[in-house]
Amino acid sequence: MDTQSWKDVYKGMSSDNIKGLVLALSSSLFIGASFIIKKKGLKKAGASGVRAGVGGYSYLYEPLWWVGMITMIVGEVANFAAYAFAPAILVTPLGALSIIISAVLARIILREKLHTFGILGCALCVVGSTTIVLHAPQEREIQSVKEVWDLATEPAFLLYAVVVIIAVLILIFHYLPQYGQTHIMFYIGVCSLMGSLSVMSVKALGIALKLTLSGTNQLIYPQTWAFTLIVIVCVLTQMNYLNKALDTFNTAVVSPIYYVMFTSLTILASIIMFKDWDRQNPTQIVTEMCGFVTILSGTFLLHKTKDMVDGPAMLPVRLPKHGDEENGFGQEGIPLRRQDSLRLP
Repeated sequence: MDTQSWKDVYKGMSSDNIKGLVLALSSSLFIGASFIIKKKGLKKAGASGVRAGVGGYSYLYEPLWWVGMITMIVGEVANFAAYAFAPAILVTPLGALSIIISAVLARIILREKLHTFGILGCALCVVGSTTIVLHAPQEREIQSVKEVWDLATEPAFLLYAVVVIIAVLILIFHYLPQYGQTHIMFYIGVCSLMGSLSVMSVKALGIALKLTLSGTNQLIYPQTWAFTLIVIVCVLTQMNYLNKALDTFNTAVVSPIYYVMFTSLTILASIIMFKDWDRQNPTQIVTEMCGFVTILSGTFLLHKTKDMVDGPAMLPVRLPKHGDEENGFGQEGIPLRRQDSLRLP
């Protein structure tokens, strides 16, 4: 009886959800690799020009950075298509795969350190994401982009959007000029907040294109073009501040923190806009929350072990003081110059 009920629950994934799942997995592979390629390009550009982390744009003349950008675009296109077929709660958590890819490639190619507990953190992120995917709700049936616009203009989501925009403006104009080089959460915060809005617009645009290709033209509605404009603005903002984060901080740390914040805010936005939890029972909701806790635990491990190395000769961690900024340490103890973070005697 228990076996039969398990099959009844999990055998019913629709063809659209399967398409979304495959596209999301492909997206994570490309995006995970793009982090490393872009980081290599940023390092090469920074060696001969002004680094992106301090406001430079010399990376635009670096071919390797463009290879990484194209790789990321391919991944984002696959991700874009995935949202047209499956709910955000199913698609977004699969970004955990990009964490594993970027962390492993960062260790191999960029020679960045990843502690054993960091590997455990990656595993926890995957376990948590899998838990969420297995209990994700079915996609909402939508017949027109105007339905999505109606959902986006309901008071609850409008309030969320206003709060996000205000928070982003405060981060950009008040906190980033002072703390951007030493506090990773400010760059990632801007990317993640804008990302939650861009995903909702991407999903709306994807639905519009899917309906158009199936014979119901959605391009005649102004709502489709409004969502397109929002996507462009949000994605450009994300890319700009993600470049700054990658150029300033360790890739193996940027990737998981960005993933967790982006995923959490995107699912929150989806819950508010598409009312995903209205189609789930309490057990499914609690299980999804447990998945989030697991992901957050993995990210905590990655963040706390970012400057640790395996082995008995590991140096003690130095606590920052007021005078440390002149010696290369920021207010969180994050080295301003990564190569000085662990000096051998």
